[in-house]
Amino acid sequence: MSDLILVGGIVLTARGLEETDLRIRDGLIVEIGPGLEGGATIDCSGAWVGPGLVDLHAHFREPGQEWKEDIESGSRTAAAGGYTAVFAMPNTDPATDSGHVARFVANRGAEVGLVEVRPVGAITKRRAGKELAHLDELWAVGVRVFSDDGDVVADAGLLRQAMDYLAARGGVISQHAVDVGLSSGGFMHEGSVSSLLGMQGIPSAADDVILVRDLRLVEMTGARYHVQHLSTATGVRLIAAAKAKGLPVTAEVTPHHLAFDHTAVETTDPAFKMMPPLRSEEDRDALRRGLEDGTVDIVGTDHAPHAAHEKEVPWEHAPNGVLGLEWAAAVVNTFTDLDQAAFYDRLSAAPARIGQIDGQGMLPAEGGPANLAVFNPAVEWTPSATVSKSENSPYFDLPLRGRVTATIYRGRVTARDGVPAD
Repeated sequence: MSDLILVGGIVLTARGLEETDLRIRDGLIVEIGPGLEGGATIDCSGAWVGPGLVDLHAHFREPGQEWKEDIESGSRTAAAGGYTAVFAMPNTDPATDSGHVARFVANRGAEVGLVEVRPVGAITKRRAGKELAHLDELWAVGVRVFSDDGDVVADAGLLRQAMDYLAARGGVISQHAVDVGLSSGGFMHEGSVSSLLGMQGIPSAADDVILVRDLRLVEMTGARYHVQHLSTATGVRLIAAAKAKGLPVTAEVTPHHLAFDHTAVETTDPAFKMMPPLRSEEDRDALRRGLEDGTVDIVGTDHAPHAAHEKEVPWEHAPNGVLGLEWAAAVVNTFTDLDQAAFYDRLSAAPARIGQIDGQGMLPAEGGPANLAVFNPAVEWTPSATVSKSENSPYFDLPLRGRVTATIYRGRVTARDGVPAD
């Protein structure tokens, strides 16, 4: 195989930013320096070059719901968005609550070979919240992140048992922090727009009360705790306070909670229906600031495909969830003020570190793995289509700034300008 050379990009290295070239051979970066020749080239002029993006929170729907997405289509979508590793959530059918299901997900991802697919293990059997899943089996096959995503672990005693088990081993509890009682029957954020539309709302407190409870359990157990899809200004303050205490706590924000607030729901377009819901402008702005100052550690897409026949129904009947993998980088660049180093930290290095995944999120270095994302921050464009099997995107027709122009996974170009490799 001939060398691949990335030419003229602004490369994020351990020494800082360098306008230089990279030579890739046999899955590794073998040379960094100006004026490299002797291989196939990708012109990266004006673009950022850094580690491939890592998503700690995506739904690939396989096994069991392949009409929405499967591991192959999800991998293609991820590659189009600059991702070289994705953590697949366990709300599949069957749930990823035992070793053999986790092994299937990882092996299927390896067969497709476009991104590294890491299974997230369920905390409870069938994600039913009644008894612990086969945590020992899941751990034995390499699972390090555990979640009942789609549902909160409501039983504090059961969650404490899981925290105790995983604290001793260094695993991560990734919590869908939305209280069942406060969110029950709600369709959107409780506020002025829900009143205008006459819809039952979900108060911000639905998220906050679970966070308060769980952070107390973290103090008791010492478990590593990651809160998914943070959506409230109070949540940002709670995470900041927990970090100030030295607790092993991390947090994520989704692209859609950075881009929109609850006024988007006035259209009653189910593309804007998700859980937790889009909240107030104040909440959205606090999330942006939290990501910028590092209180919020990462961007997790919560990529949640749904087929047209499921989503194109009246708002109250539509399932929660939107697509995100293809546009996350552009959304973050459009709606926050991150420099190149912070951008790759929040979208790559930090999620790789939290997820304990080797060979990902690493700054380009000679001898290091060629898992890379090339991102041009100045390109202006408007999404109009998707690689996913589903089309439930809130980003169609939204002007964005910045685009992934190339994705390289293990030395192979897996996507160019949003088009996955064959």
